[in-house]
Amino acid sequence: MIKENISLKPYNTFGIDAKARFFISIDSVEKLKTILSLEQFKSAKKLFIGGGSNLLLLNDFDGLVIKIEISGIDKVTENENGVILKAGAGVIWHDFVMYCVDNRFYGVENLSLIPGTVGAAPMQNIGAYGVEIKDVFESLEALNTSTLEVETFNLEKCRFGYRESIFKHEAKDKYVILNVSFNLQKKGNLNLEYGAIKDTLSQMQISNPTLKEVCEAVISIRKSKLPDPAKIGNSGSFFKNPEIPITRFEKLKEKYPNAPSYPVNENLVKVPAGWLIEQAGWKGHREGNVGVHTKQALVLVNYGGGTGSEIKALAEKIQKSVFEKYGIEINPEVNFIG
Repeated sequence: MIKENISLKPYNTFGIDAKARFFISIDSVEKLKTILSLEQFKSAKKLFIGGGSNLLLLNDFDGLVIKIEISGIDKVTENENGVILKAGAGVIWHDFVMYCVDNRFYGVENLSLIPGTVGAAPMQNIGAYGVEIKDVFESLEALNTSTLEVETFNLEKCRFGYRESIFKHEAKDKYVILNVSFNLQKKGNLNLEYGAIKDTLSQMQISNPTLKEVCEAVISIRKSKLPDPAKIGNSGSFFKNPEIPITRFEKLKEKYPNAPSYPVNENLVKVPAGWLIEQAGWKGHREGNVGVHTKQALVLVNYGGGTGSEIKALAEKIQKSVFEKYGIEINPEVNFIG
């Protein structure tokens, strides 16, 4: 059923009280095709959302908001080494991770507690603690909003990059992801390369961790650093970690010896945006109803009553400050709507 003039506050993790002219939840491909075929909405602006965890609403949306709630987790193939699972785009991402962990399927445990839905995961190529979606991705099915045909995207066709995919560029607003298939292992190697995981496991007095224990360690880390959107509006990490040439980083180290980095390839390193923002003095900064989280400088928050424009303005101040201090550009991971 299509609703009119609905507040989107419950449907975005920033808790921005913007309104949608029209709103509907969809739980099947057939219903989605029907809605997109209606003459009333053919020329209307459309916004497709999942968990609303990676968008910033700048204004009311004068169009149709479609919330994708396609459910289900099914086995496509299985053998003694692994399994391919197909999950509906509306499945909560963390629920999918816990399903994998409970069934001892390796590959997504480092991505525990990331907010959002399965359908949004490939759009951003979500990642954490040394793992990205592309590492376990098999394929996805998406509806072409012009032809209403279902198309399959393999790994190459998705053009994954760091928090990037074709769905943020050429295919933006042209496709709706319906389901995603993942290639998971039954005897996988645990990825413990990030120090925070090792340190947390050590604190848990675990030297030979199981799949479930790695998952629990990641959950513990995220809970200690990131605010619960149900309590404080946020979208998790607001900025991407910038990648810069190693030669440039070496010059940065001369001035800031404690600057951290992670290797990308033989030419590039990734510098934590949270470190840059914190060193520039923004951690815990507050402007009215919005601010920078007290425990994690990478997270911008809405303390209640804040607007998307206020959060955007704060983000731009932070970007300018970091560039002036380090000569490094940091770019939003969050999608601005409006």
